[in-house]
Amino acid sequence: MSLNFLATRFQCTWPWDILVMLCDGRLVCGCADPYGKRVLGDARLSSIREVWAGEPLTTLRAALNGGGSSFCGDCPLKLPLKRDQEPVQRAVDAGPLPHRMFIECTAACNISCQQACCAPETGITRTRQAGMLDFELFRRVLDEVGPSLGRIDFFNYGEAFLHKRAVEMCEYIKVHFPHIYLYTSTNGLALTDAKARQLVHSGIDEVTFSIDGASQASYERYRQRGKFDVAIGNLRAMADEKRTSGVDVPFLNWRYILFNWNDSDDEMNQARRLAADIGVDRLCWELTDHPEDAFSRRFLPGRPELEAIQPEVWDHNNLGNAIPGATPLAQIDVRTWLPGLPIVARSGQPFSVRTRVTNLSTRPFPAQASYGRRLVRLGAQLCRADGTLINRDFARGEFQTALAGGSAVDLPVQLPAVDAPGRYALKFDLVYEGVDWFERCGSPTTVKPLWVR
Repeated sequence: MSLNFLATRFQCTWPWDILVMLCDGRLVCGCADPYGKRVLGDARLSSIREVWAGEPLTTLRAALNGGGSSFCGDCPLKLPLKRDQEPVQRAVDAGPLPHRMFIECTAACNISCQQACCAPETGITRTRQAGMLDFELFRRVLDEVGPSLGRIDFFNYGEAFLHKRAVEMCEYIKVHFPHIYLYTSTNGLALTDAKARQLVHSGIDEVTFSIDGASQASYERYRQRGKFDVAIGNLRAMADEKRTSGVDVPFLNWRYILFNWNDSDDEMNQARRLAADIGVDRLCWELTDHPEDAFSRRFLPGRPELEAIQPEVWDHNNLGNAIPGATPLAQIDVRTWLPGLPIVARSGQPFSVRTRVTNLSTRPFPAQASYGRRLVRLGAQLCRADGTLINRDFARGEFQTALAGGSAVDLPVQLPAVDAPGRYALKFDLVYEGVDWFERCGSPTTVKPLWVR
């Protein structure tokens, strides 16, 4: 098919950064390939390095530089190009190894989600050449690619923790490659209380529980054959183990897909109360457009109901939280010699500003965190006078101790020199390092003019 048609022109970044390993060892392009149609290689037969530099991937990269490839088929990860837009040109040689991998332990699942492509009834397990990922294959792949990876998504299709050695795999990753950010998503039903608590101590960075309802009656409408009390019990066990052990990882998400049977104020507020009681780090709503007869009409785009919860929606930002008071919000006051005066600095010389930060939420802002992620700092962003960003990471101010909810602290910020004289602006915001800026979830920022003489 010609690529002259607008609908067929697209680009994609996945083949330059990410590789997905199915439970049988085959390597595919993208996490939206449930039946393993877009195979790039096989880890049972080749090294990851050979696949990453191999002909299928280099040919795909070259085709994407030209505006698309028939290899991609119906993959929904494609990024359409506008009529006159040219694709970004990237090197066909993407380096020796990928920076991120998805690892699928199994395509099998212990429940049947309504009309889901990975439900057992679809026959997805028959598209795999093995039912469970071989542990020795997993270890060989990790030993090769681990030093180059920044992140592993420990799931794909199926329920990862049906694999009897899944928790052991998490332990292996974090013991041998602690720099890797390890994330997983689970329905929570294959864990036991003991395994849930063991997972807390594996070193895994983040765990998302998919629980779509606040009662058995609403939950099982989509998660058919699922047991709400088991899923919630294992989420509670992990939160309790974190609390009693005094550890800050894993970060625990409760992700709640909104359907037309679980989107009432009563049901959603019950989830808020339950999440707060358990001690979940984050509760978020997820919006979907399927199943056709089931997705939530109450929260369609443009409706005021959606606007009211928008910061709490999973894909909107990385910090918004449906638990009352848990969304991080702050007030930042910047002190100048007289109110309304600009900050003044000399060109080529570092300078300092005085600030006062107030925590407007109920949860503390951590000053320390495992692996240097999810600690809060005050950020100063350097902008032109019209607000155009010059340097988002211009300076940081560090809290000495955690800032409790409702409390305030005076925080001096040391700023580097600006060489060119002129008029600028400094934009102050708090940042959860490695996650997101507070502004993204609705926290107010403070902008002050900066005159450099």
